[in-house]
Amino acid sequence: MTAQMHVPSLLSRAGAVSALTLAAVGGTLLAPGAAPEAQAATTAHANKALSIAASKKGAPYRYGAAGPSRFDCSGLTLYAYKKAGKSLPRTAQQQYNKTRHVSAGSRQKGDLVFFHSGGRVYHVGIYAGSGKIWHSPKTGSWVKLDKIWSSKVYYGRVR
Repeated sequence: MTAQMHVPSLLSRAGAVSALTLAAVGGTLLAPGAAPEAQAATTAHANKALSIAASKKGAPYRYGAAGPSRFDCSGLTLYAYKKAGKSLPRTAQQQYNKTRHVSAGSRQKGDLVFFHSGGRVYHVGIYAGSGKIWHSPKTGSWVKLDKIWSSKVYYGRVR
């Protein structure tokens, strides 16, 4: 009786290990047909957030502002994703901590681009494709499309 009780336990552990391995190599744990819908929803939110950020072109930078007419960097990403139906925390570092981190080769339009130095995230924008981001850079500037100017960036996908 004891041996029979351990067999399901071993199978459960083996199943969990297989599931973790599958997830680690980019597989899906969802039922067949569910992954495309989940991905489509994520992509739809990202595309909407990107469009909203672009619509704010020319809005002046203001430290601590999160819209609708003035923004700092994380205020712009917070605002765009909120309007797209997703919630983000307030600061660039907190947003980085909440996103699913992706490689540069896996980045997609609408992903967040985090600029970092010494392990600290100090700026964020929304990836627009072709190596460019929508962002609100600094005092005296405004929301605009710029080329990514540094190799010290992380990418994050809003879930």
